[in-house]
Formats: sequence, structure tokens, C-alpha cells
Amino acid sequence: MPELPEVEVCRKGISPHVLNQTVSDVIVRNAKMRWPITPNIDEMCGEIIIEVSRRAKYLLLKTAKGTLVLHLGMSGTIRVIPKDTIVAKHDHFDLVLTSGVALRLNDPRRFGAVLWLTEDVSEHPLLARLGPEPLLDEFDKGYLFKKSRKKTVPIKTFIMNNHVVVGVGNIYANEALFQAGILPTAPAGKISQKRYNNLTEIIKQVLAKAINQGGTTLKDFTQTDGRPGYFAQSLQVYGRGGEKCLICETRLEEIRQSGRASVFCPTCQKN
Repeated sequence: MPELPEVEVCRKGISPHVLNQTVSDVIVRNAKMRWPITPNIDEMCGEIIIEVSRRAKYLLLKTAKGTLVLHLGMSGTIRVIPKDTIVAKHDHFDLVLTSGVALRLNDPRRFGAVLWLTEDVSEHPLLARLGPEPLLDEFDKGYLFKKSRKKTVPIKTFIMNNHVVVGVGNIYANEALFQAGILPTAPAGKISQKRYNNLTEIIKQVLAKAINQGGTTLKDFTQTDGRPGYFAQSLQVYGRGGEKCLICETRLEEIRQSGRASVFCPTCQKN
């Protein structure tokens, strides 16, 4: 599924096309998403988009009247297209602008979301309890160590918990733990502060690099202009179970944790 870098790439891609633009129409072709598309979403018509931001994996298009919240789910993509572009299968929603372009959401699995909120977005149940953004200063070197004390869950599960820190999805958790030399099964509460400080910096570096390279291309993700992301070319462990470690040539092992693939090097990574 699209992770934080992919969503940030999407935000950067759509911003020049929608910021300070006026909404002329909203087109709902299928309201049955993960949560039903908000019935009063046509209130956006005539509104000017004054801010395009991101919180975790949610895209936020703010107007004076309210905020459009978009989530790509498992397989969603957003395109900036001419408004009269022929509709394809799974094109569920268009946000049409007076400039003549539209933001079009395509989502085969319909696990995404399109919500129009007129209350304080930060207080909405989907956003209120989220942890800090990993690329901001609030995610500092002491944060993970403090949050992890007395935690018995595996370190990979811990850093993927959005209530701890947002956006460290499966791909980037695998990569960060490998670079930090920490086994994904290591108990979170047993990791030293020094190792957590190092892991914090590596998480920031891995996510920033993925954003700069355009996100990670898996089966579903492409950028807003249709081009794929390129970070997949830099993956050191994710998707390479059974292959040789690029550092020591030990065969990489793959296990399942909470239904997700964890790939690690039994030589380079320790408890």
C-alpha cells in the first residue's frame, strides 16, 4: 500500500495544480469506499483551496469552509488530469477545478477515503490520536526510547504503530531496522537509548531518501503524473528474502509479523 513517502510525493505533485484554485464541481461515481464518501461533499463547490498538507497518510485540502481528507487505502492513486478525460474503471471520485483540471481518485479495492470535514480536522477520530511526524523535530532522539519502556512487543511492531510514530510502514521499517542492525523480533523495551537514537536518525534518512526518489514502486503505486517511484531500486532487504545480504552475503531470512513480511540478515542484525 502507499506509505508516507508515496503520500508525500502525491502531496507535492498535486499542490501546484490545486493550491489557490476554485472548486467548480465534485463528481462521485461510487460512494462506497472504506467509509462512505461524505454526502454533503458538494459544499466544496465554489470554495478556494488555501492549503494542501499531509498528516500521516492523509492528504488534507483545506478551504475556508472545511477540509477535504483523502486517503489512498491499499491501491488508490490520484491523478491530475484534464477534466474531460475519459473515465476508466475504478475512477470513483473527481474534484474539478475552474482551471480545467480535475483530481481523480482511482481505487480498485475501495479501501481509500474521501471525507469532507467542517470541524477541526485535528480532533477527528481518524487523526486525533496519531503519533508525531517522523520528519519533524518532535520525533527526536529521546522519543522512541521513552515510549518503548516496559514494552514487550517486537521492535518492528512498535515503530509501525501509528500511535507511536506515523508513517513508518512495512517497507521502511524493514529497511531502517536493517541499517540500524536491529532484529525485527527484538523486544522494544530491551533496546538501549543509544541504539534508539541511531534508529531515529536512520528512519528520518530512509523516509527522506524515499521522498526525494519519488516513493517506492510496488504493484500499485505511481506518482500523480503516472511515472513510477524509484526508491525500490535502493531496497536492501524488503522483498529480498532468500537472497544474499548486500553487506555480508549471509542469506536473508523472511518471517511473518502481524501478517506482514519481515526480511532481515541474521548476521548484521542483533537483538
